[in-house]
Amino acid sequence: MKVKAWVQTRSLLSRYLLIIITAFLFIPVIIPLTLIAYGVFTGLTKEDPPVEYQPYSSISALETMWHQEAAELHGASAETVDRRLKELSGQYNLAAMFWVDGEGQTRLVLPWREGPEKLEAPLIPRQWNAAEAIAFMKQSAKLEPLAIVAFIGDEAGAEEGFMVMQVPQYVRNVSYYTGLETWYVVTLLLFFVLFILVSLLFFNGIRKRLLRLQTAMAFREGEGLPQPIAPGKPDEIGQLEGAFNTMVTELTASRQREAEEEGLRRRLVADLSHDLRTPLTVIRSHLHVLGKESLSPRGQESLQLMDERIEGLSLLIENLLSYNLLSSGKIQLTLERRDVLRLAREGAAAWYPLWEKEGFTVEIALEGDPLYWTVDESWFRRILDNLFQNILRHARSGRYVGIAAESREGRRVLVISDHGRGMGSSSEAKGAGLGLAIVDLLLKRMELDWKAESPGQGTEIVIYQPADNVRNPG
Repeated sequence: MKVKAWVQTRSLLSRYLLIIITAFLFIPVIIPLTLIAYGVFTGLTKEDPPVEYQPYSSISALETMWHQEAAELHGASAETVDRRLKELSGQYNLAAMFWVDGEGQTRLVLPWREGPEKLEAPLIPRQWNAAEAIAFMKQSAKLEPLAIVAFIGDEAGAEEGFMVMQVPQYVRNVSYYTGLETWYVVTLLLFFVLFILVSLLFFNGIRKRLLRLQTAMAFREGEGLPQPIAPGKPDEIGQLEGAFNTMVTELTASRQREAEEEGLRRRLVADLSHDLRTPLTVIRSHLHVLGKESLSPRGQESLQLMDERIEGLSLLIENLLSYNLLSSGKIQLTLERRDVLRLAREGAAAWYPLWEKEGFTVEIALEGDPLYWTVDESWFRRILDNLFQNILRHARSGRYVGIAAESREGRRVLVISDHGRGMGSSSEAKGAGLGLAIVDLLLKRMELDWKAESPGQGTEIVIYQPADNVRNPG
C-alpha cells in the first residue's frame, strides 16, 4: 500500500495538480511582492509631493486641529474670530474658510488662493436658517470641496455659530504610490506567464518522453524487433516504458525460440530428405527389375501403382527439400534478363510426351514478340515444372493444358490453364501444396507476381510483372 500510494503521488496528474495548487496559493503573495518590488525599484526615485500639500495629507489631523481652534475661540469677539481665521488661512493657504455667527449671518469668507486647478467658489448664503445649517453640517463630508465644520466653542449649545474649512480635492488626492497599480498588473501578468511556462515545460517533458517511446517502437533492427529503452520517472509513462521493455524482452525470447525451432525443423527436413532418397532409389530400381519378370496383369498393375506412388513420394521429398533451402535463404538466385516465352516453349516441349501419353489436349499460344523478365533461368524452369506437374496430377479429369501469352490490363502476362475440377476441389493426388508454395516463394524472389483463378471448372494461373517493376514492356 505504501508503494502504491508513493507511485500515485508521483503520477502525472498529482504533479500537475501540485503546480495548480501552488499557483493558487501563490496569488495572495503577489500583493506584498508588488509592494516590495515597488519599494525596491521606485523607492529611490519616487518624488515627494509638493511642500504646500503636506498639511492636507491627513484629513483626520485637519479635523482635530479645526475643532481645537473652534474650542479656543469660545467666547471670543467677532474681530478675534476674523483675525484667527485669517491667521489660519495664511497657514492653510490652499483651503477656503468662512464662519457664521450665532444669529446665522455669514461674517467672514476667505476664498481659495490660486492653485494648479481653477476652483469655483461655492454659494454661501448671507443668512442661514436652522434647516440650512443642519443640512450643510450633515452633508459636509460629502460636499466637494470637503467641508470641515466645527461649532465655535466646540459646543452646539454655545450658540456662538460655526466655522468651516473647505479643502479642495486636488490637495487631498496626492498619491504617494504613483504607478503602484501598474506594478501590480505587471506582477500579476508575470505570474501568469510563469505559470504558463511551467505548464508548457511540464507538458513538453511528457511529449518528449512519449516521442522517445514512439521512436523506440518504430525503430527496428535486423531482427525486426525494437530495442528496450532506459526507464524514466515512476509515473504513468514510466510504467508504460516498463511494460514496453517487458514486451521487447518477451518478443526477443520468443524470436530466439522460433529461430531455434526453425533451425531444428530445417535440419530435420534436410536429414530426412537425404535419408529417404537412398532407400526410395533402391526400391524403384528393384521394382524396375521386378517389372521385367513374368507377372500376371494384376501384378503388373500393382507394380505400376507402387512406382507412381514412389515417384510422387520422391517428388514430395524433393519439393520439401527445395522449399526448406529456399525459405532458409541458402540458395542464391542468379537473376538475368531472359525471354520467358522461350523458356515456356521449351518446358512445354519437355512435358508434351507425358501429356500426350495421358490423353491431354495441349494448346500453346506463345507467338509474338519476346517477353523479357529478370529471372533465374533454372529456377523459372522449376516453376513451370511444378505448375505442369500439378496439372498432370490434379487435372486429369479435364484432359486439357493451355499455355498462352496474353495482354491484360495493359501488360503482357503468361497464362497456364487447365479444365480440371478447380483448386477448391479434392483429388486423389492432392498433397501438402508444397509445389505452389515453392512457386510463390520463387516468384517473389524474382520480383514477379501471380494469381490463381478458379471459377469452378478449371484453373488459370496468371504470372505477371508488377507495374512498379516494369522496366521494358517488350
